Order: sequence, then C-alpha cells, then structure tokens
Amino acid sequence: MNQITKVSEVTADDLAEYLRVGEVTASEDGFLETIISAATAYMSKYTGLTAAQLDESKDFVVALFVLAQDMYDNRAMYVDSSNVNQAVQSILDMHSVNLLPSAV
Repeated sequence: MNQITKVSEVTADDLAEYLRVGEVTASEDGFLETIISAATAYMSKYTGLTAAQLDESKDFVVALFVLAQDMYDNRAMYVDSSNVNQAVQSILDMHSVNLLPSAV
C-alpha cells in the first residue's frame, strides 16, 4: 500500500488491500467507494470539520480505515452512537470542534 497522508487520497483499491479483499468486482469496488464516502461523512459530522480539514491530519487516515473496516465487517448490523469503535472515537475526539461552546 502506498503511503497515504490525506483522507481524500484513500481509494477503493487501498481499502480493498487494507481489508484483504481478494478479487474486487465492479460492484464490490462501488461498495468500497460508498464506504469511504460514508466514513468520511461520519468523521466530518462527528468532529464538525470539513473534508478539507480532515486532510490536515494523518491520523484521520487511520480513523477512516478502522471505521471503514468496521462498516465493511458489520454491514448487516445497526450502528448507533453508543456502539462506536474506541480507537476511532478517541482520534475523532481529539479533533472535535462542534462540541466546544461558541462565542456569542
């Protein structure tokens, strides 16, 4: 796998390699792209950061892969806010800006 330093650089091929998916069909490739989009959107909503801001820290790449793996492995399971992967939660918590009080 190439060195990936930004969330926006993660491809379906990178995710397939991380997940150790054998041969990737066209439909599987589309599903992996969907997971990348969903994981990125989740991280943005969780932290209050834009996609561009997620690219500013390499640790979001790790969070993306871990979250994507969880989504892939548990794609038939309902995920709620009380059932978040602890590694992902701690990385995202370090960057969260939407939980801070805003100046009025």
